Amino acid sequence: MANNNLAPPTLVVDTRTRQRSDTNETRAVTPTGSFVSNVSNPFLTPSQSNPFLTPSQTLTPAPSEYGASIKTLDYESALHPDPGTEGDFQVENNPFAFSPGQLNKLQNPKSLPAYQALGGLAGIARGLQSDVNAGLSPDETAVRTSITFEQATRRTSDKFLESPERASKSESDSFIDRSRVFGKNILPAKKATPIWTLMWNAYKDKVIILLTIAAVISLALGLYERFGTVPAPGAPPSLDWVEGVAIIIAILIVTLVGSLNDWQKERAFVKLNAKKEDRQIKVVRSGKSFMINVHDILVGDVLHLEPGDLVPVDGIFITGHDLKCDESSATGESDAIKKTAGDQVMSLLESGANPKGLDPFIISGSKVLEGVGTFLCTSVGVHSSFGKIMMSVRTDIEATPLQKKLEGFAIAIAKLGGSAAVLLFFVLLFRFLGGLSTDVRNSSEKASAFLDILIVAVTIIVVAVPEGLPLAVTLALAFATQRLLKENNLVRVLRACETMGNATAICSDKTGTLTTNKMTVVAGTFGQSNFTAKSDSEKPDTQTVSQWAAGLPQETKDAILQSVAINSTAFEGEEDGQFTFIGSKTETALLQLVREHLGMQSLAETRANEQIVQMMPFDSAKKCMCAVIKLRDESGYRLLVKGASEILLTYCSEKADIQSLATGALTPSDRVELTSVIDSYAKGSLRTIGIVYKDFPQWPPANADMDEDGELKFDSVLKDLVWLGLVGIQDPVRPGVPEAVRKAQHAGVVVRMVTGDNAITAQAIATECGIYTDGLIMEGPEFRRLSEEEMDAKLPKLQVLARSSPEDKRVLVARLKALGETVAVTGDGTNDAPALKTADVGFSMGICGTEVAKEASEIVLMDDNFASILTALKWGRAVNDSVQKFLQFQVTVNITAVLLAFVSAVSSPDMHSVLTAVQLLWVNLIMDTFAALALATDPPTESVLDRKPQPKSAPLITMNMWKMIVGQAIFQLCVTFVLYFAGNSILGYDPNNETQQTELNTMVFNTFVWMQIFNEFNNRRLDNKFNIFEGVHRNKFFILINCIMVGAQIAIIFVGGTAFEIRAINGTQWAICIVAAAVCLPWAVLVRLFPDEWFAKIATTVGAPVVVVYRFLARICGKTGAVFSRMWRKIWKKKAASPEDESEKGVSQEKEAAPEIFVSEGDNGVFMNSTPEIQVQDLEQGRK
Repeated sequence: MANNNLAPPTLVVDTRTRQRSDTNETRAVTPTGSFVSNVSNPFLTPSQSNPFLTPSQTLTPAPSEYGASIKTLDYESALHPDPGTEGDFQVENNPFAFSPGQLNKLQNPKSLPAYQALGGLAGIARGLQSDVNAGLSPDETAVRTSITFEQATRRTSDKFLESPERASKSESDSFIDRSRVFGKNILPAKKATPIWTLMWNAYKDKVIILLTIAAVISLALGLYERFGTVPAPGAPPSLDWVEGVAIIIAILIVTLVGSLNDWQKERAFVKLNAKKEDRQIKVVRSGKSFMINVHDILVGDVLHLEPGDLVPVDGIFITGHDLKCDESSATGESDAIKKTAGDQVMSLLESGANPKGLDPFIISGSKVLEGVGTFLCTSVGVHSSFGKIMMSVRTDIEATPLQKKLEGFAIAIAKLGGSAAVLLFFVLLFRFLGGLSTDVRNSSEKASAFLDILIVAVTIIVVAVPEGLPLAVTLALAFATQRLLKENNLVRVLRACETMGNATAICSDKTGTLTTNKMTVVAGTFGQSNFTAKSDSEKPDTQTVSQWAAGLPQETKDAILQSVAINSTAFEGEEDGQFTFIGSKTETALLQLVREHLGMQSLAETRANEQIVQMMPFDSAKKCMCAVIKLRDESGYRLLVKGASEILLTYCSEKADIQSLATGALTPSDRVELTSVIDSYAKGSLRTIGIVYKDFPQWPPANADMDEDGELKFDSVLKDLVWLGLVGIQDPVRPGVPEAVRKAQHAGVVVRMVTGDNAITAQAIATECGIYTDGLIMEGPEFRRLSEEEMDAKLPKLQVLARSSPEDKRVLVARLKALGETVAVTGDGTNDAPALKTADVGFSMGICGTEVAKEASEIVLMDDNFASILTALKWGRAVNDSVQKFLQFQVTVNITAVLLAFVSAVSSPDMHSVLTAVQLLWVNLIMDTFAALALATDPPTESVLDRKPQPKSAPLITMNMWKMIVGQAIFQLCVTFVLYFAGNSILGYDPNNETQQTELNTMVFNTFVWMQIFNEFNNRRLDNKFNIFEGVHRNKFFILINCIMVGAQIAIIFVGGTAFEIRAINGTQWAICIVAAAVCLPWAVLVRLFPDEWFAKIATTVGAPVVVVYRFLARICGKTGAVFSRMWRKIWKKKAASPEDESEKGVSQEKEAAPEIFVSEGDNGVFMNSTPEIQVQDLEQGRK
């Protein structure tokens, strides 16, 4: 580059072994003859410009001061910035050895050369000033010392360089330097759409623009009449311009209100998403385990990994047992990836081992499938793999099925209203043209008259387009999700809200959902000794826990302690300032037992005193978990197993004497006795946990089976085990669960319990909860053997599925769905994810649920309580009801407003609608925005549980709703037509008196608006019951919106005369308007009393011709639109295709056909040859 030579340089590398890193044998020779060390790193001086950004310079760094034996690897290339990422490699005043960009090279993609270049796990930990065992210090503020790249990446040290002390700053913020250099684990908030953009989007509606054009023309003509013409002597000045101004103001108000609603909706969902991403993570700081918020993770933190965890940040695996991750969501790799400890990978690479299969990289967004371990965090937030993906794929919230269904319905209504408007326009236009020959008005007045026709027609379209429908469902969903969050339901997927309302079946877990998940060991049997915490024990010789523990020899205590403390993934921690165990509630109950009664002091110390060889976390299929330790006397190894007692009993052939631990045969009578004890515990609603073990002379055992990866198959060693004992753990039923189950059943929802406990325990708990009555109880192994026909026959009676595996739960959900049920299911484990995904609505547990389960679910139960599912059911029904209430109201106003404007305009000699454009826009504002706010925010009442769920095939507008719509439309049209056509006769007005006619028109407008206000109350009920005020005091929105509408309407009548073309009316006229409108309330009672069956028959008879006409018109309009659309596309294509474009296209095709040259540097990022390989690839051939 320096000699303006564009040819790639030839690299010649001498790979002879050398003793020092600064000798000539390992220097790369450049074409100019300059020597560049392969060892010294160009990132050593962050204050200087980055050499990778200026490739024209020749690099000659100082010789390294650290001796090392390193393979010939191009570290410089391994850490080279990718185009566009150079900024990540430059950090001002960086006290750490690495920049975020360098650490990103580990995972972008996985790079073992970059891992080696950074010094492996030890080098990365040194460079990040962290400790792989103790983690970060919680007291860290600013970093006190700086460390250079060479100090961090040394292999063996010839001499030790002290890190320079940094100038101390009085910083009070924690981890200020670490956060500044590497960032926080927070993605920047998605930029909110500005309010003016939302206003512009709302205004861009074609109908609104058309109305604006008409309003501007009307304003121009009015101003011309006011200022450009000379009025007749004594005539008042023209005020025609006021209508144009009023329409423009009305358009602005409609646009502003709509955009403000959109803005509020966006803000609500931003808060919801922030809550959705919030979770707690286990980290190690100062050697102690803590639960911290996911957003508080920092580069350098040491994090725990357990099955079911969703990895929040990138990192390097430190140590663990049989860790396997699913990286399909992050990398697309579908196979489970086995992880190798970082130090082990480094030593294998330095020894020249084949790098294939070595993977120490923990990728954010991946899921832990098996095993446990810890890892060192290297990238957070926008620098992590998952963060980059999330930043690139941010999308808006998808429309729910109900929203999409309503949008289609809105289009159908708009077509009908639009057709009426077009018909009205042409009828009035032909009348206008027919009367031109006898019209004596001047040209300006004629133009104004024509414009009035256009404005009324366009305004009818505005009224007919029900833009409030999508708004109503969005508001209902937003309101419901916010309220559900306050009631411990975090809605992750919006559609779940509306789907849950029509759930017909709930498949619930037992532990933590139906029970409190506050477990305590209350009974136990070890050999001939047993204990119980229950005072009402039937056995007089039963001991208390303290008496039982005092009688055990130390060797037995140690054996039980090993089984409980070593074979566990729980750990010590603090919650609310109190010492506690954190982890599975079953494990914490057992740990509490050994800490209080068997002398365990510190869990960490107990584990440190044993040499753990292997661990197998809890397997839901085997219903047990295992650990292997090396015996302290070096005589062999001990396999520790604990899990479901009746299953472990089948694995045992020996039993241990509780006093001497001597083993003897487990006789059939022993099995019968132990089975009896297990059943008695289960009948007392206790979860039984068996504790077994076996000693082996070597590990893995000589006769054990191995899989294709050389890993031990635990199935092969789960036989001929030694029975030590069992305990009974009590988990009381949650208060309120039996009542919630009863209410769900009353609402037509079948509740089933799906649990891993045995059938006896499951029956006892299900009976206490009210789930089991006289139905069917099955166990998983029996259930999965059924054919589909047998399963379908038994499912209606099935109430409890015991000893079930996650696959059993998934099959149960799938079969229920196949039978047409809408199924909700709860799950907390990783293996519950398939069932959660299969269900219509998946509920995961916020407290004890794994991250994988939460990711697979639609709703997270923040309190793990079944009663919260009932809350979701009620709010789901409230959402569906809110939308149907608004739909009933909207369609009624649509029909009456369009027909009233149409009939009055056609019948009027002046071709004026009784409702002017401004009046119709005010009605539209009431109809679309105010009513949506009022009706879509009704909270659920207990009465929503008094009806059965609606089937999936149920129509949007039920027959009962059509009855109310048609009944109210008839009433409103009759009242307004009587006032309009017979008002003069009834009230004794003179048809030629302009003042009285204006007052009459004002009364028609006022009556019409008040009918909508009263009808809003009617629409609060969708059934045939009469109490329309039920729960109205609980909906502050409804009260507030109605107060606003009433106040605005009164103000319009008194002061809106010119703009609305009305005049103030007296008390008698007000009374007529309000009384006539209020009659719609008793009229609604009569409509509700009218039998639904009679109305259905009438509607079928009368509605059939209307449907036929609508479909015919829709087909005609569709074909006409398609013809015009094709013609427009052809014209547009001809204009777009110019000769210049064709020539440019030819040139680009020639360029595209030219082959590209790729420089490959070896597979897997490991450079086996110093000469670049040039690969020619014909892209056109590749595409073929």
